[in-house]
Amino acid sequence: MAKTIHTMIRVLDPERSMAFYRDAFGLEQSQRFDFDDFSLIYLRNAENDFEIELTWNHDQTEAYSHGSGYGHVAVVVDNLEAEHDRFVQQGWETGNLITMRHDGDPLARIFFVTDPDGYKIEVIERGGRYV
Repeated sequence: MAKTIHTMIRVLDPERSMAFYRDAFGLEQSQRFDFDDFSLIYLRNAENDFEIELTWNHDQTEAYSHGSGYGHVAVVVDNLEAEHDRFVQQGWETGNLITMRHDGDPLARIFFVTDPDGYKIEVIERGGRYV
């Protein structure tokens, strides 16, 4: 059986990205590997062992294009409104609170926030299938 261990995103400014993920989601650097041309920075928190891998290509000077293939990373939180308010106060690009429905029944309460490199993160209120 396979175990999912990380997702990778490319970043332009690793310090700015690490600060965002630390302040937004409590993710801290677990390991860092610096090579001649690039660095791999792994972020996680105590809640799980799944990581976000920030890949910084040292010679990259322009923002990455996400194309039409990238979806999003998702996290769960206990209090969606409080997190939304906190993100807005931080000045991060934050979408509206949404209640997703399936066959008329509530499925999830969510909003999206955009990281410094333009990646969307879905923030879901903990409950039901999303624990």
